[in-house]
Amino acid sequence: MCTDLISAALLAAVTPSAGLKADPVQLVSLLGALLQLAVYALMQLERLASASYPYQLANVIGSLLMTIVATINREYGFILLEGVWFLTSTYGLIRLIRRRFPRVSAG
Repeated sequence: MCTDLISAALLAAVTPSAGLKADPVQLVSLLGALLQLAVYALMQLERLASASYPYQLANVIGSLLMTIVATINREYGFILLEGVWFLTSTYGLIRLIRRRFPRVSAG
């Protein structure tokens, strides 16, 4: 069922209707949303840890794409939502990197 919904959304975004071309902004929006929703679902299903590189990276990329789309469309509520999501996910990714590669103190 989930794959059917995803397929339908992608098909609707790329299928010309009434002579209109596919909207690249909508494709970027769908990609960003799918990235965020996929890793969130995997986390809820306990197949992916929230403190993992794939989770944080997908959220960084997805929220950045969604922030760009929201900015293009001047959707201020979504700019706030996705912008904060981007900053929070970036912070989480930086924390993971710092844990993996701790600084060596000069002494």
